[in-house]
Amino acid sequence: MKKRILKWTNRIITGVLMILLVGVAITVLSTKLTGGDPQLFGYELKTVLSGSMEPGIQTGSIIAIQSVTEGEKSSFKKGDVITFMEEDNKLITHRITDVTSTENGVLYTTKGDNNNADDRNPVLADNIVGVYKGLTIPYIGYLINFAQSPNGSIAFMIIPGLLMLGYSGITIWKTIRQLDDKDKVIDVKEM
Repeated sequence: MKKRILKWTNRIITGVLMILLVGVAITVLSTKLTGGDPQLFGYELKTVLSGSMEPGIQTGSIIAIQSVTEGEKSSFKKGDVITFMEEDNKLITHRITDVTSTENGVLYTTKGDNNNADDRNPVLADNIVGVYKGLTIPYIGYLINFAQSPNGSIAFMIIPGLLMLGYSGITIWKTIRQLDDKDKVIDVKEM
């Protein structure tokens, strides 16, 4: 019974380490190749760097936003939470407080839930990148920001690899020891 438990524990640990290694490698490589943020099931994962949307969206969280097409950019209504590009190429996620149609297109007035006043500049429909659909994972944003840095990429590729290598070494050492023990038992029986 003890051997069976150890065998399954071994398989589970090996599987988890392998999934971790492959998952991190795929995330890091896809992020580096696309030059953008990680994606999961068609949603872009964005890190929240300010407290303007607290308490609903906390600083350091990651949020999932759904990309929008050109036709969808003019169809948002008051209360929707959008992610848009500001003048200095900075992404902001705020709630729409007013919608204005002009001859140049639709303008959205936005505000962070934790802010006292509306944002100074209205948002052009063309500047909308995505819409927030309510998925938030607290504190993981700090980890993702680190993973996207050069040091983080190295750490998240090397650490799981070293763990896997170390665990493989221990498993091989245990197997060799068991084989040596069996050889000693056979030698004793032959005498």
